[in-house]
Amino acid sequence: MIGAFGTWRNVPITFGSGGDAGSAQASNYLRMVPNTEGGMFANSIEVGLYAEKTGPTTSTYGPQWTELGNSGGKTKAITAGINPALADNMNHTYMTVRQASGDQWDVLYDFNWVGSTTDQLKVPRGNSNRIDIGLEVMGPQHVTVPEIANRVQFMAENKAWSRAATADTAQVTTLGICGQSKGLPSDPTAVYTALYCFNAKLTDATKFTQWTVSKPGATTSQASPLPPQSTGTFNGVDQKALSRCLATDPNACLTSVPGLSTCVQTAKVCNAAALQSAPRSSARGQRPGGSY
Repeated sequence: MIGAFGTWRNVPITFGSGGDAGSAQASNYLRMVPNTEGGMFANSIEVGLYAEKTGPTTSTYGPQWTELGNSGGKTKAITAGINPALADNMNHTYMTVRQASGDQWDVLYDFNWVGSTTDQLKVPRGNSNRIDIGLEVMGPQHVTVPEIANRVQFMAENKAWSRAATADTAQVTTLGICGQSKGLPSDPTAVYTALYCFNAKLTDATKFTQWTVSKPGATTSQASPLPPQSTGTFNGVDQKALSRCLATDPNACLTSVPGLSTCVQTAKVCNAAALQSAPRSSARGQRPGGSY
């Protein structure tokens, strides 16, 4: 694989009252491991949506990307694009694509370049690599995450985007599925319950389609205004078609929007509406502990 693409709506991740700063975090992420020789600590690129509790009644929210390399990890907030620090309930896209030459990867948010790696390993032809997509939380008693519909694709060496075969995927749940039996011989009726469980559903057939997940909690949230639209052609991309696709079916944009697939591999700046949006500060947190 030479590219990974994920998309979901930026839902409002909220935190209950009480608890110290850093006591609760949540991240919905796309992670690419270009070369898996290092095992679970292999060099990798991660991009996604992050929220962290910063005090009893305050929190941060926004996209960011992280590179894990030989010299450690570095995290950068994504401050450009359409409402990066707002839970706007709109579809946003997260992508990493290997550069045309060398061993490094570009990171794109809403189809625009936001950074590049500097410390990734060479990927020999035929070498195994891995994509992860999902939700992680720390301090689940404080966290509420509405339903997130995660979709993911990968780019093969022929530069075509594809969905993974279901047979090549695996699902991991560490906190338990709400309502599912805990499997305790001493208490056969015991099931996982809020606030310490996830709701999750895999939609697939022969191909992976969607991994839908939420974390029940005690708080509620509201949607924010719609993002700006754009028309005309920008770096070869039909902007009206892109705006429509982002609002309805972003998983199909790479194949349905004229010029987009070529743009993300070459110009890497493909979404004019996102460029027109004023940058705002966004969350910059640490890696959450517990995982989904």
